[in-house]
Amino acid sequence: MGSRGQKRTETADELPADKRACSSLEFRPSSSNCSSIRTHLNSPNSIPDADMETSSSTSASSRSDGEHEKEDESTYGSCDSDDAEQQPRHHILRDYQRRRSSSDHGKLNTILSNLNEGNGGSGQLAALTELCEVLSFCNEDSLSSLMADSLSPVLVKLAKNESNANIMLLAIRGMTYLCDVYPRSSGFLVRHDAVPALCERLLAIEYVDVAEQCLQALEKISRDQPVACLQAGAIMAALNFIDFFSISVQRVALATVVNICKKLPLEGPAPFVEAVPKLCDLLQHEDQQLVESVATCLIKISERMCQSSELMEELCKHELINQVTLVMKSNSRTTISQPIYNGLIGLLVKLSSGSFVAFRSLYELNISNILKDVLSTYDLSHGISPPDLVDGNCNQVHEVLKLLNELLPASTGDQANQVVLDKESFLADHHDLLQRFGMDLFPVLVQVVNSGANIYVCYGCLSVISKLVVLSKPDMLGELLKTANIPSFLAGVFTRKDHHLLMLALQIAEIILKKLSDVFLSSFIKEGVFYVIDALLMPEKCSQLMLPVFGGIQPSFDSSQKSSAREFQRCLCYAFDMVPSSSVSSCKIDKDTVCNLAKHIKTNYFAPELVESEKGMTDVLQNLRTLSAALSSLINMPVDDGTTVQHEEKFYSILHQIMLKLNGREPVSTFEFIESGIVKSLMHYLSDGMHMRGNVEFTGSYDHLVVLGKRFEVFTKLFFSYSDILVEDLPLSILIQKLQSGLSTLENFPVIPSHGFKQRNSFATVPNGRCVMYPCFRVRFVRAEGENCLSDCAEDVLAVDPFSPLDAIEGYLWPKVFTERTEYGELDAEELEQREVLPNLLPSNANSTQAKSSGFIDSMSIDLPEMQEDEANFSQIASEQVHFRELNSGETMSLDETNMGSAGKEQEFPTESTKNMRTPCSASGDNDIKDSSARLLLYLEGHQLDRTLTLYQVILQQLLNSEKEFMTWAKLWSRVYMITYKRALESNQDDPQEHTYQERKFSVSDQKIASIQNMGYFASMFACKLTSDLDKSSPIYDILFLLKLLEGINKYSFHLMSCERVRAFAEGRNDNLDNLKVMVRSVSQNEFVSSRLTGKLEQQMQDAFTLSTGGMPSWCNGLVSSCPFLFSFEARCKYFRLAAFGPRRGQLNAISRSNSGTSSDRQTTSGGLPRKKFLVSRDQILDSATRMMDLHARHKGLLEVEYNEEVGTGLGPTLEFYTLVSHEFQKFGLGMWRGDHCSFITSTTLPTESVILRNSSGLFPRPCSPKSDANNGIQFSQVLKKFVLLGQIVAKAIQDGRVLDVSFSKAFYKLILGQDLSLYDIQSFDPELGRTLLEFQAIIVNQKRHQESICVENAALKQDLCFRNTRIEDLYLDFTLPGYPDYVLSSECNLKMVSIS
Repeated sequence: MGSRGQKRTETADELPADKRACSSLEFRPSSSNCSSIRTHLNSPNSIPDADMETSSSTSASSRSDGEHEKEDESTYGSCDSDDAEQQPRHHILRDYQRRRSSSDHGKLNTILSNLNEGNGGSGQLAALTELCEVLSFCNEDSLSSLMADSLSPVLVKLAKNESNANIMLLAIRGMTYLCDVYPRSSGFLVRHDAVPALCERLLAIEYVDVAEQCLQALEKISRDQPVACLQAGAIMAALNFIDFFSISVQRVALATVVNICKKLPLEGPAPFVEAVPKLCDLLQHEDQQLVESVATCLIKISERMCQSSELMEELCKHELINQVTLVMKSNSRTTISQPIYNGLIGLLVKLSSGSFVAFRSLYELNISNILKDVLSTYDLSHGISPPDLVDGNCNQVHEVLKLLNELLPASTGDQANQVVLDKESFLADHHDLLQRFGMDLFPVLVQVVNSGANIYVCYGCLSVISKLVVLSKPDMLGELLKTANIPSFLAGVFTRKDHHLLMLALQIAEIILKKLSDVFLSSFIKEGVFYVIDALLMPEKCSQLMLPVFGGIQPSFDSSQKSSAREFQRCLCYAFDMVPSSSVSSCKIDKDTVCNLAKHIKTNYFAPELVESEKGMTDVLQNLRTLSAALSSLINMPVDDGTTVQHEEKFYSILHQIMLKLNGREPVSTFEFIESGIVKSLMHYLSDGMHMRGNVEFTGSYDHLVVLGKRFEVFTKLFFSYSDILVEDLPLSILIQKLQSGLSTLENFPVIPSHGFKQRNSFATVPNGRCVMYPCFRVRFVRAEGENCLSDCAEDVLAVDPFSPLDAIEGYLWPKVFTERTEYGELDAEELEQREVLPNLLPSNANSTQAKSSGFIDSMSIDLPEMQEDEANFSQIASEQVHFRELNSGETMSLDETNMGSAGKEQEFPTESTKNMRTPCSASGDNDIKDSSARLLLYLEGHQLDRTLTLYQVILQQLLNSEKEFMTWAKLWSRVYMITYKRALESNQDDPQEHTYQERKFSVSDQKIASIQNMGYFASMFACKLTSDLDKSSPIYDILFLLKLLEGINKYSFHLMSCERVRAFAEGRNDNLDNLKVMVRSVSQNEFVSSRLTGKLEQQMQDAFTLSTGGMPSWCNGLVSSCPFLFSFEARCKYFRLAAFGPRRGQLNAISRSNSGTSSDRQTTSGGLPRKKFLVSRDQILDSATRMMDLHARHKGLLEVEYNEEVGTGLGPTLEFYTLVSHEFQKFGLGMWRGDHCSFITSTTLPTESVILRNSSGLFPRPCSPKSDANNGIQFSQVLKKFVLLGQIVAKAIQDGRVLDVSFSKAFYKLILGQDLSLYDIQSFDPELGRTLLEFQAIIVNQKRHQESICVENAALKQDLCFRNTRIEDLYLDFTLPGYPDYVLSSECNLKMVSIS
């Protein structure tokens, strides 16, 4: 080798310039005619090799520059492409191509004749040089099969000319160019023995540049002729001296090996085995691309050899297992891509399946530690692949579970082969390795199942757990089960709907009871496993259990299931089998298998006396049931005015006992907590059954409000009465933890992937008649029986957009089925024509928040023009809007976007201001518009469709509510759905009960304000619908609603405790005003967050397609709207951005907050959203902000700021602008904020007008007197304009993902949200004033209570009522707002002083 290298050095100076090696990175001849023509025309006089080496880079750089220019120009909207101008250019290029092809063909004939003449070395060298030049610029049209076949033997012959290195190099380079230009020429080269010649040159390697050119030629040939390369020994020829080449050439060599390994023959000799040692050594290379190529080769080789145990043993002899595990470790020096990592896991699966040596090596190398790290970072999105992909190597979690199942052998009697027997014998002799394996993986597997994994992942995890339990000895099993609460885990598995999971859970329970019956029998009873098994055998007991046990344990074996299995998925019994079955095998679980095993467990391990329900219950469960029954009976007991106090004391006593049991020495299991009925009793106690009603608004009486108010006060007094202990020890915190545990056990909300169906172009007839990029539902609309006012839909089966709101479907049907005839026929037709506009607009405006979350209100890439408020233009705007929807593939603008700020149009639609009590649940509030305008009721399989959902969500919800967990996607899209319709009954627009309630509320507000101050919030909470996925009778509904009430109580704990202190003062139980001061230690808001639901929502939001089309499950919008506290703040923010602004802007906001550079911001915005630059002045920030909002407030574009006479724009100046604006709004002299009790922070370097108003409790608006239009020279109209500007700035900051340095008080946020303020809210922004007013209220309530108890007015009583030993009259208070003497509270008492009367 040394002599060869020396020979090459001596002749280096003698060789011409074109003898240099051409690496894959320096030059790749492009088949694109355009780039080659451009380079050739630009440099006609350059030397051939220089031209060849620079052509690709030149065209690439010019193309890159052109792309950047295009991006920048399109970003600012300054340049558009003109298709008309491009047409002549294409014609010119085609004409040039024809002329060039004809010229190239003539040149090639001349070159071929010169090469055949054999005019000595110089003539051949010149001909080869010209050939390389021609081939580097011609395309496939310039060559023919005849020409390629003629050139191939000549080039092969010259490549063997060892006497002239220059001829060898150029001949091999000609082969490379020939294969690149005309790929079919590789077959001609193989036929003339080009591959053996190239391999011979590689093994001789006299010249490095010749060897490099040989590698490039082999890489081209191996693409189409891998078998010929394999038979000629190209693998070892490419790998033999690979270490002596550069990284780029090594990549070419391995690309050749990859091409060959991808097409290995299934039969015949295996010459590739000798390359395994070299490949194993290369696995530890530092280059990622190189390692991934090597890994691909080894994966393909293992697939070829997996049928033979001898070949698998041969692979393991070369340290393959050790090298692969080193690459897979998290701290490996080389990071590989996810598909390659999954492939390496699949390689270990095949090796461990067929080789005992691999099995033993994996245990000795502690593979469980690596797999534990993979599963601990388990992502729900890894486990939601469609069923037809489960058998492939596309999913990391499935590959890990396959490997775990192979590492835990399970013999099947006589069918067990020798490898399985050897594995079992090894584990029996090495208990320490098995115990380490189990201790690493058992808790992680339990965590994966509890995280809400899909049915395939659950089955894989349970099968591994089952094998661990079977293989472990009793002492080792006891240590293993200490790492997780296995009885509670099994009880949760029994709530699943699949008999495969039930069978595995029963097998695990049976083995545990067989080996450790004395240890786990009592815990199985305590955690409810016994009750679940009993309910499986006796389905009538399922209705008696609050735990939702799956009773449908009989697997179905009808023909439809078999056909669906053939098309869509394999049975779970075969999901993790190594050998894929081509035919559909029947399920391994017979009809009676589950029942027989459950009966066996009940008969052999549970005593007969446990079957009786009373003896089978634990003491904790019996005590909790007794307390629950006592609480329920006390709730139903009638109460008169004389026994109210005693009644409340009994409530307090029972609640106190419940909390002592929940926090007692003996722990309460999740099953005991759910089955005791405590949740239902507490719900009934706090809501008096109102959460089960279907009314939209709360219509309770005043007495009802008072009762509920007192119950909330008693509840708050108990749960917040401990101020000297840690927050996590509060009774409320204990109750929340129990509820969260029950929620994790019971909830089964699905994470639905978008790749459950193939994305393809289709035409949706309903509702808009447009092309979509996903399949459509096939629907037949049928008139309901007995419906005479509507006609039959003429069409047969229609293609319906699955993500269209039901309002849009109704808008399509209504004109076709409406046939009402009256004497005013023409007017009705005219009215119908006018009403046809609304269905196309309402879905985007009045649809539920789910429709917004689906991305229908995506970020628009155009600027919306300002709409006129003239009513005559409304129809035109509507029609233009409908046309816009049809042209933009699903992206729609809402009515608010097209007519923002139009006050005249707001009168045409019901608004939230017209409602007396607004429900905080956005789903309910938004649907009022649609419910009032519903004209058709739609039914699917007898169930009325929820108008807040899309058709896809409705059908998906019915599928998930079925008795199966399999998502048969193809059947979902192929079947025909029958939707019946009938006319909706007209609902009363004006509900008199609402006004009655308001009148009652205002009429009694002066009697006992303290009792109902906060009940409006809780009353609206009772009317809020959580999510359409849940039945109100289900236990999970009770848990969610109780969590919702507890979160409200925690939020309003100060209000409720203050109300209770005021009432105690009025009743004489407290005679000191100082005792009214309340110090409440609330529970942290993080304790209400469900990590399981947060993770599911995060995974669902990662699917951009479901977001953009509306394919998210209905529980996402339902729970985020009604129970936002269940999700983390980051998840809620992300969901809000995606729902309000669409996936593009939501992703942009997330990236812009993580990046701080201008360049990164430019890259993110160039993808789709337009940018608008605005010039501002630092000296006039508010004026600049006003002009900016006047011009761009209605636009969807991203705003960027640049300062006058300053250089720079982008993210930095824009963030500074929002900071400066927020500071400007907090300065004195604007007349916007209360400043009585604020501290002023000034800087000696700032002028006096730069004083910033700070308040530790946040800013609250300054009151403006209705009798004056100015205050201290500041016009109130100007103040209102500043608040409008502030609202626009805040909205734009939210839309663009910017941060404002301003702190608002909680009371101000309540005003923004349209919520009522109470007396207790004053303390949130003015503590002293709020405390004083609360003391005044306590005195007034005390006086009125005494007046009600004493029939005759007592004058002496008035004299005794004092404020801190001072008569009210002596305080000299007038009827003006404290701190604002110009604000008169009562015109009638303007000149009077405040007295006790």
